[in-house]
Amino acid sequence: MTVLVAVTDSPEGQAALAAGLAEARQLDADVVVMNLGLEPLGADLVPSEGRATVVNRAGRGDRDPVHAVLDEIGDRGVSRLVIGLKRRTAVGKALLGSVSQRLLLESPVPVLAVKIREQDPLRG
Repeated sequence: MTVLVAVTDSPEGQAALAAGLAEARQLDADVVVMNLGLEPLGADLVPSEGRATVVNRAGRGDRDPVHAVLDEIGDRGVSRLVIGLKRRTAVGKALLGSVSQRLLLESPVPVLAVKIREQDPLRG
């Protein structure tokens, strides 16, 4: 069994990675960390666990990240996908496509979608 975590160098990517590693431990599964960015992941994001493999998005810089993730799912026999979600405004949803939304809809395997905790404006 393999869990693929789609990671960006962002708070959402960090939340997805933490949740994906926890999911893999619970399922006793291997982890593939798919870097959706065009730059290498920061050392603080790369897991040091033995069963984790980091894969960079291969191909041209303009390669669709959704296709890259779906290709990895098929190539690696992935059984679960973990992604981070970002809150978007209604206008943002209407005008811009969302990698997370497309992965939710197009993934052939179950998807664990993780949101970062919003800060309470009254508590800081």
